[in-house]
Amino acid sequence: MKKIGFLSFGHWSPSPHSQARSASDAILQSIELAVAVEELGADGAYFRVHHFANQLSAPFPLLAAIGARTSRIEIGTGVIDMRYENPLYMAEDAGVADLVSGGRLQLGISRGSPEQVVDGFRYFGHEPAEGEDHAAMAREHTRRFLEVLTGEGFATPNPRPMFPNPPGLLRVEPHAPGLSERIWWGAGSRQTAEWAATHGMNLMSSTLLTEDTGVPFHQLQAEQIRRFRSAWRSAGHPREPRVSVSRSIFPIVSDLDRAYFGRDVASADQVGHLDGGTARFGKTYAGEPDQLVRARAEDEAVAAADTLLLTIPNQLGVDYNAHLMESVLRDVAPGLGWR
Repeated sequence: MKKIGFLSFGHWSPSPHSQARSASDAILQSIELAVAVEELGADGAYFRVHHFANQLSAPFPLLAAIGARTSRIEIGTGVIDMRYENPLYMAEDAGVADLVSGGRLQLGISRGSPEQVVDGFRYFGHEPAEGEDHAAMAREHTRRFLEVLTGEGFATPNPRPMFPNPPGLLRVEPHAPGLSERIWWGAGSRQTAEWAATHGMNLMSSTLLTEDTGVPFHQLQAEQIRRFRSAWRSAGHPREPRVSVSRSIFPIVSDLDRAYFGRDVASADQVGHLDGGTARFGKTYAGEPDQLVRARAEDEAVAAADTLLLTIPNQLGVDYNAHLMESVLRDVAPGLGWR
């Protein structure tokens, strides 16, 4: 049985064509949409994190707010750029958001994507260590974050504290039990998927891969998933991992849908360049529901994953995106193995 949720970049723009014209609009509408999709029966609300952009950035206040307004759906990120993060402070924020939601937090993290500014992480006070690059720094931040999430004490207590301490070394508080098993790595290649498996993180794979072998996108992504699971078994982790893939799926069931996405009916995979290297981008799926079911049934990566995240055009507003999610859940998702 698959889980299906949405993934929002939280764009806003002062354009008269946008329903999200400010940061406040984007944040508050994100909360309202999460509430709406829970009522529709969806399984998750996920948010992309970008800095120095008219998009959602600091995720934990938003996730905590959604956790307080909902009771069932998973809430998470896809993904947080670990180059920018203080691992201990992040563990505190994540612990609060997870406890507010009753243990529903699913955190997607990664080394990050191309930025709006040059080396933006430096403005946040982070510098790669001598002889290392920003990717190594992101992985070191991740290692420390995962270490802290275990709940083991590591800090020497003050012998004359303001408040009484429990015995032994102290840990970051609040501690959220089980959160360490709900961390996902946003992997852009087969190699990074294997690295994520080795370190016990779930796999989050998006609509692009930073490599191209000449095969269709979904087949390359399916190979990434197979290699992830093989590396997981080799690492000997005791639990089963989770795998999510992202897709842009737009059922055309109204004239408004056709006006927005009719031109995407003939969409195809694309090969381009990202961060100085070759990348393969997955296509957009738009069409009549029965056409989408047939197309998705041939998608090897969707078949291999347990979670499907639907990228949404959040600037079209809460009502339209709730309609979009309802169309997918009603007309497409049952044919993909949902419920």
